[in-house]
Amino acid sequence: MTPLGRFGLGLGLSAVMLWSLAPFVWQLLTSVTPPAELEAHSALFPSAPTLVHYRAILAGQPFGRLMLNSFVAASGATLLALVLGSLAGFALAKLHAPGRVATLAVVVTLSMLPPIATVSPLFLIVNALGMHDTLAALILVYAGFALPLAVWLMTQFFRGVPDELYIAARVDGCSAIGAFMRVMLPLAVPGLVATALLVFIYAWNEFLYALSLTASTASRTMPVGIALFPGIHEVPWGEIAAGSVLATIPAVLLAISFQRRVLEGLTAGAVKA
Repeated sequence: MTPLGRFGLGLGLSAVMLWSLAPFVWQLLTSVTPPAELEAHSALFPSAPTLVHYRAILAGQPFGRLMLNSFVAASGATLLALVLGSLAGFALAKLHAPGRVATLAVVVTLSMLPPIATVSPLFLIVNALGMHDTLAALILVYAGFALPLAVWLMTQFFRGVPDELYIAARVDGCSAIGAFMRVMLPLAVPGLVATALLVFIYAWNEFLYALSLTASTASRTMPVGIALFPGIHEVPWGEIAAGSVLATIPAVLLAISFQRRVLEGLTAGAVKA
């Protein structure tokens, strides 16, 4: 690549990075801006940064409970989606069952359903089962909507694993599930990590179902709790921004910590082994 081409690439990547980081930086600046400056809309950068908004949400809001609820719902949905998605992906990639192409097409089609179209039926079902305002309902709903993504990613990953490894395990006496557990699953760690992170972030940030299926702090997740921060005569922008920053940090740390594994998992299967 020519120097001009490298300069253009670097300029483009810098523009994309600034575009992506701009909302988070704006929230961060808002979260440390004094209340008087927020009301006056006087400047983008605070004249005297303050932590008053963070103290307000940590002392006056059940923020710890909201964080715990989000973690439980996201972790439970991730675990359930990984178990079912890896089993389905393995079956679609290696067992050569009839109709697997149609099955995968149906799975992908299900992921295209708009969430707003399913809120009312899910609300009625959850109520009928007596699971309204429970974390169990959120875990099942999140796992159900994340499952198509998990199945698709794990199918593509298992397709990239040589068939000879599975055949050799069967020849050595392993059953299909034994070959899956002892041979295929250990090789699927990059794909599992990538899928887990994507599902976790989806469940961590989900708002619509959490708003519709919960009614109290006992099961309310962080996005809903932040949106419902009380304001008597005005919207508490500082507290909302502070909560948004704190809610973003775990997802960012996870993405940074597992960046290499995520890239390995997402690119696995792109080249025929």
